[in-house]
Amino acid sequence: MDEDFTAAVQRGLKLSKRVYFGKPQVGPHSQLMARSSPEVSELVPTAPMVYAVILHPEIVDNPDLPSYQPYVHGRCDPPALIPLQMKEVGMEIESYMDVALVTLRGRWRVHCVMGSKSCDCRVVIPMGEQGSILGVEADVGGRSYSTQVIQPEGDHNEEKVSKLEDGGFLKPQFFSFTVPLVDGGSEIYLNVSWSQKLSYMHGQFSITIPFKFPEYVTPITKILPKREKILFNVNTAADKEVLCQDPNHPLKVFKKEVIFVVDISGSMRENPLEMVKKVLYKALLELTPGDYFDIIAFNEDMHLFSSSLELATKEAVEEANLWISKNLVSEDEAHITKLLLSESLNKAISLLSNSRELLPHIFLITDGCVEDERNICNSMRVHVTTHLHISPRISTFGIGSYCNHYFLRLLASISRGLYGAAHDPDSIEVEMQRWLRRASLPITANIEVEVFDRLDAFEMYPQRIPDLSIGCPQIVFGRYQGKLPDSIKVKGILANLNDIDIDLKVQKTDIPLERIFAKQHIDQLTAQAWFFESKQLEEKVIKLSLQCRIPSEHTYLVLRQTRPTIQEMMAKKPKKANVEKLEAAKDRYLSRGTRIGFGDLLATAENYSVMFGNPKSPEASSVYMVTDCCSDLCDCACCRCCINFCSKLNDQFVVLMAQLCAGIACLACFQCCSLCCNGSD
Repeated sequence: MDEDFTAAVQRGLKLSKRVYFGKPQVGPHSQLMARSSPEVSELVPTAPMVYAVILHPEIVDNPDLPSYQPYVHGRCDPPALIPLQMKEVGMEIESYMDVALVTLRGRWRVHCVMGSKSCDCRVVIPMGEQGSILGVEADVGGRSYSTQVIQPEGDHNEEKVSKLEDGGFLKPQFFSFTVPLVDGGSEIYLNVSWSQKLSYMHGQFSITIPFKFPEYVTPITKILPKREKILFNVNTAADKEVLCQDPNHPLKVFKKEVIFVVDISGSMRENPLEMVKKVLYKALLELTPGDYFDIIAFNEDMHLFSSSLELATKEAVEEANLWISKNLVSEDEAHITKLLLSESLNKAISLLSNSRELLPHIFLITDGCVEDERNICNSMRVHVTTHLHISPRISTFGIGSYCNHYFLRLLASISRGLYGAAHDPDSIEVEMQRWLRRASLPITANIEVEVFDRLDAFEMYPQRIPDLSIGCPQIVFGRYQGKLPDSIKVKGILANLNDIDIDLKVQKTDIPLERIFAKQHIDQLTAQAWFFESKQLEEKVIKLSLQCRIPSEHTYLVLRQTRPTIQEMMAKKPKKANVEKLEAAKDRYLSRGTRIGFGDLLATAENYSVMFGNPKSPEASSVYMVTDCCSDLCDCACCRCCINFCSKLNDQFVVLMAQLCAGIACLACFQCCSLCCNGSD
């Protein structure tokens, strides 16, 4: 989690000690009052949380039981975040195949702000694997807010949106937004829905949702009104229970030709490259007997472990590990040149043997983008179609937000490969291991679904189905027009090179396929629209995004006040119209992390470090520092610096210094009187 966020929560917990709840409770609640300060790691949200955004610490008090509090000078910059008391929370989970639709309903109270004051409240929703926000509704003090997906208009530009941006994904697992101007003592009602993937391990689907509330959000009252409720529904799309038993004999796995193509440019330095090397060590050890492998590293130059594929023996793997330690080193000045990525992939293709008995697989790992990405897709498409037996698979893995994830997604889809991503540096190791595991033990290749002659139109995603591996279910979705037949035929090639045909019976069910696969469908169409530079496909993406209320690269997610509207507020008399409330009623863009973009050539060329979202570039930061240096010097010379200094002093020390100054002042008065009166009066 961001260090600035945890530091703000830490300051907020210190400020919350100003809130007086009356006499300490007897029993468990007295322990809550006397609890020690939590560790920094415990400040990361492990459940849905709401925080009061405190700019002026003097407003912190109990709205029900005001108490005398010493005045606090100055303001919190950046603002402190005080966790609000959670009164009630419930969660409903609808599980369909490998996707879960989660709905959260909760109630929080602003217990730490004076009743006559107000503050913004920040909501943070931790999600599970590959979470995607579906909708937000908030009610507070007679006002209602909800998220809406809007189409950009003519006056929309990135600069304007960045000024109005007020939420999105803090990290890939944490969605955040702000509810403005919440009065002290009022309650916030939230209804948040999102979708996330179920993980599959050891023959079972499982779901993980952070739902562990810290004890400091527990209301301190005689009667504890906090309630938690969880409802979990599972829809298997079958009338009877489905049991999948493991075979009593080991399944035959394809022998593979594996080539790892790794970006070692300057932006991969330190933690990202170390995580990649750690995963590569494990991947080499997991190669099965009979597999062949090679490693290509590229930045401004191309480095090969071997000029030809090596058999995966114990000695070769140990030698490869030594080569990785020595050669996979990132240089600060090195960057990806325009042709190096294309040349590295072409070199990997040329190393493959085109043997029918070996499944060729290229794994590309990068954190940057290049100018000729469309040409790379075209050339790889040619290579895929010219192979006689089993075409090479190209699986891609993108790190951070500066690479073009839609290029990587498309490159994987045209070659039956797998796409993976780690948008945050902390998740590189976990996501890479999951990505490699899905391709490690293939048992069926060249999977095809027969085209239906009786259908007027048919779309399938992914268009080229990846190989089926042990322990990794393959789910395909699509659209059709016309009359669907009673059964469909799926064909493929087994590891013993025999063909296999399976007739699958079509079953009708009430699964909301539109909601489940909408995000994947939008991402696939966005990649195609980028590749073909098609306005028609962009319009299709926009239409689907607005219809399903899921943000895309061509739409925006905003938090909009729905009751009362701005027009209703403006219709009131000018005296009643509050400028702050009118400002708070404006749309708030939640675009951080919901729009990953199509790569950043400048950031790639300058080797900016891997970050999530839309971080400020180093140049922008340096300019900001230069332009503000004069104002900082002025601040040091004015009273603000003095106020900040005094606010950090110990209370007893301040009292002692005040008494000392008062004593010195009295002595000075006596001396002044003696000088004025010359000792005669």
